[in-house]
Amino acid sequence: MARPKAVPFQSKSPHFFRNRALSENTRRSFFLVGRKSSCLTADFPQCTVSLPLRYRIEYALAWVLLKFIGALPRPLARAAGISLAWMIYLLHRKLRRVGMRNLALAFPEKGRWARAKILRGVFTSLGRQIAEVCLFPKYTRENVSKTVVYEGFENFERALARKKGVLFLTAHLGAWELSAFAHSLYGYPLNVVMRPLDNPYLDRMARDYRTRHGNKAVDKDFARGLIAAMRRGETVGVLMDTNMIASQGVFVGFFGIQACTASGIARVALKTDAAVVPGFTIWDPALKKYRLRFDPAAKLIRTGNTPADVVANTALFTKIIEDYVRRYPDQWLWVHRRWKTRPEGEKGLY
Repeated sequence: MARPKAVPFQSKSPHFFRNRALSENTRRSFFLVGRKSSCLTADFPQCTVSLPLRYRIEYALAWVLLKFIGALPRPLARAAGISLAWMIYLLHRKLRRVGMRNLALAFPEKGRWARAKILRGVFTSLGRQIAEVCLFPKYTRENVSKTVVYEGFENFERALARKKGVLFLTAHLGAWELSAFAHSLYGYPLNVVMRPLDNPYLDRMARDYRTRHGNKAVDKDFARGLIAAMRRGETVGVLMDTNMIASQGVFVGFFGIQACTASGIARVALKTDAAVVPGFTIWDPALKKYRLRFDPAAKLIRTGNTPADVVANTALFTKIIEDYVRRYPDQWLWVHRRWKTRPEGEKGLY
């Protein structure tokens, strides 16, 4: 049987190369061929080095779970997703430890039992979202409203009408994966900023699910792409609540603690005058649905001092996220080390 033909690819993404042993020449001459990789997308570099076997195993397990849960009716799918998330909660001690530490930092006034209750709610929320992601192929324009409904849509519509672009400010809160997906089904596809996953097989699968119905993936390193999208009057969704290394972010307050935060959305907004519209997909237990809520566009701070304005607006956007997390603490991703990067000379918090 003939060997599959080598297919060259190009990539500008540095995230694929986690192995420091790879030389620069190797990085330029990857080929994804046959057993070396079946992840044939234009987002990966040319490669002659075999990918780790664990990537295939991870992908196989994820594929089986995705298809199994996705084949179930929604109530059973949610039960399966929540059960899976709770299994992770019980088995993954490190995640529990990080979550409890974060909750102690954010809510020092709460007792340990109250924090543990919030953390358990987080995993229930994650499990519910896992189920919905598995069910993505079943979503249609006709049935999406049975799961996700708009609230404050006029705020997004008003921002879009300015034709200067919309920066969809969001966070790992509620069902963030449903935000862009449902919005595109309603007829408003957008660009989604995402970091390529280290496992290229999983990355291909994630991009396939996320970019259905017209959404486009944007590598988080391509600031020029964001600016170009704004000038075309498009919408870009940005998750702005993750820890950054000191050289890639600015320190602003988050729950009263300095957190290194991505400043790109503030820089792009100030440069292009794009509207920054807070948008979050929150689980509503009364409706038994998700509410995709849009708030009025944030009023940008402009003093003429660009570096100071970048920090001030980053702090403003972070405060918006904090307010939502305080309202729905059991739906935010507390297991992320949000305060990992510290100002110079300050002791680590983890």
